[in-house]
Amino acid sequence: ILKCNLYLFRSAAEARPHDILKLYNPKGNLINISPRLEPNNPSSCYKLEVVAADCTIELLGVELAVALGFNLSTMEKRLQGLEKKILAQVVETPAVVYEMKKQVDLFREKLESVEHLSWLGLFKELSDGPHKPSPFYHKRPLRKTCDEVKHVRDKFLQMSSLEVSEEVKQYLKTPSFDNWQWEDAEIMVLLQVMYTDLDLIATFNIEPEVLQHFLFEVYRRYNNIPFHNFKHCFCVTQMMYGLIWMTDLKSKIDSIDLLTMLTSAVCHDLDHTGYNNAYQINARTELALRYNDISPLENHHSAVAFEILEKRESNIFRNLTIEQYKRIREGIIKCILATDMTKHNEILSKFKTILPVFDFKNKDHKDVLMMILIKVSDISNEARPIEVAEPWLDCLLQEFYNQGDMEKLEGLPVTPFMDRDKVTKPSSQTGFIRFVLLPLFIELANLFPCLEQHIVYPVRKALDYYTEMEKALERDKQNRAQEKATKSKESPPGSQAASDAQTASVQECSKTAAQ
Repeated sequence: ILKCNLYLFRSAAEARPHDILKLYNPKGNLINISPRLEPNNPSSCYKLEVVAADCTIELLGVELAVALGFNLSTMEKRLQGLEKKILAQVVETPAVVYEMKKQVDLFREKLESVEHLSWLGLFKELSDGPHKPSPFYHKRPLRKTCDEVKHVRDKFLQMSSLEVSEEVKQYLKTPSFDNWQWEDAEIMVLLQVMYTDLDLIATFNIEPEVLQHFLFEVYRRYNNIPFHNFKHCFCVTQMMYGLIWMTDLKSKIDSIDLLTMLTSAVCHDLDHTGYNNAYQINARTELALRYNDISPLENHHSAVAFEILEKRESNIFRNLTIEQYKRIREGIIKCILATDMTKHNEILSKFKTILPVFDFKNKDHKDVLMMILIKVSDISNEARPIEVAEPWLDCLLQEFYNQGDMEKLEGLPVTPFMDRDKVTKPSSQTGFIRFVLLPLFIELANLFPCLEQHIVYPVRKALDYYTEMEKALERDKQNRAQEKATKSKESPPGSQAASDAQTASVQECSKTAAQ
């Protein structure tokens, strides 16, 4: 339940998963974020503040303690004073004092050794992986700055000739790959590895410097938004790459189809600004007018992709024949347009129809399969380990809530699943997983049974996880309502009964969430 409360506070502050929040009471005193917080009211509001957002330096030891508002010396002196008072009254130091000392020492150690300002870093044991905080997107300009781009480009070019270990190459083929451990320049190197490893560079005579320029231009044209950014582009491409290997597609379809699928994944969300098609159409944006309300975003992504490919220095298809180019252009456009979720039922129905007689030599069948594969890759985060997937959900909700807020400000219809006043973290996922993800993933696994363990089983686990979280939130809501009713009828002001009831509720919800 503490995690759920922290999530709500982070949503209100538009904070990222690895940011740290401070909460002040109406008197201006720093208070702890916990399930026992007293409710506030419009005339007596709490103040919520994000600290260390998008931090570029790592504070250690005393510096970090000060930054977080802690004074360890004062805490120690207070503890020593309490110990002296106790010793003056009793002969032997109680065990609770030793326990308090131990907790202070552990807290000091954690403050001195924490490697990043994770929002859970002070409350939860971190994994062994060197997870780095995600960029604090809403504090950055939409477009990448010249300095930002130049820094990443220089770093990428320095690294591009380095040999990637076999261990990383094998890890790259798995759905458990953790994108949060890799910087943008490193991601471009890994994308380069994918093209090489599928023999696409040799087969289609793609010059290494052209591929590098193409990948850099792709990176440059993804914006600084919470979800549909360059890291998302990488995750979708990495899942596509993994699916190709897991299903042995290399032996089933032509190399040009592999090139189409991989490049479609790389380009599928180019120049996304964080507002979906419904917003584009309702707000009558330039994109909606240009594409006559027909998949404005996906048409734009595709157009930007071919803007990049029209430049000779970044055209990885420049050594293809005219017929090959026509085929790959047609395939990329089809794949990117297939990521429009309004086409979901139509594409899935078509796939289910041909599934019993699926033929890899049939072009129409292969076209539908390629669309299904990019759709699966595009919404595949819940097939990843929870520690990788959950931060992505936080990013998605930040982007969704931002659109919902904008729709309210502009007097537009509010997209239901983007309304921060109605949508919670678990409620955003349970229906989506049950009615969209699982039916899609199961049908693909019907064609490739090996995918049952790789992507279907993890998605079922994710559904269980968010279902339990949703139940815990609902129970807590009911308990709070019951406690409030009881308190107003029976408990006099200052009664401990209500506090005890709430504590019991919190313990129950925490136990459920932990299970």
